[in-house]
Amino acid sequence: MATFPITKRGAELLKAELHKLKTVERPAVIQAISEARAQGDLSENADYDAAKERQGFIEGRIQEIEGKLGVAQVIDPSSIHAEGRVVFGATVELEDEETGDHVKYQIVGEDEANIKLGLINISSPIARALIGKEEGDTAVVLAPGGERAYEVRAVHYI
Repeated sequence: MATFPITKRGAELLKAELHKLKTVERPAVIQAISEARAQGDLSENADYDAAKERQGFIEGRIQEIEGKLGVAQVIDPSSIHAEGRVVFGATVELEDEETGDHVKYQIVGEDEANIKLGLINISSPIARALIGKEEGDTAVVLAPGGERAYEVRAVHYI
């Protein structure tokens, strides 16, 4: 499996989720299974079936997170020295050339992307259009609604 980029903050969030799954969720579902078993006949026990299904989800998510953290390339945006170019982890201030609207995005990994918080996935069309650009450059994005042009107003590594 190839490495994938993730910010330092994103890696910390995954580690926190993994810790919660192992120390809170896993023991709780084991307890729920134990309680359902104590009720007797398992063939028609909905609590048992639900707990077993939840256990499968938790164990799958633990494996997924451990696998991702094992191959993650953790990048601290504040230590990047890209000389004003847009790279993974950079925070970019843009101006829509058509409407004049200003937006601010940070380019992050797939697991930490959240457009409402201004965090865009490195593989999204807008991030791909921005990579390598510098302040003053124009990035043309092929969006579902047609082409959009954005001027790069500022690039920060925070």
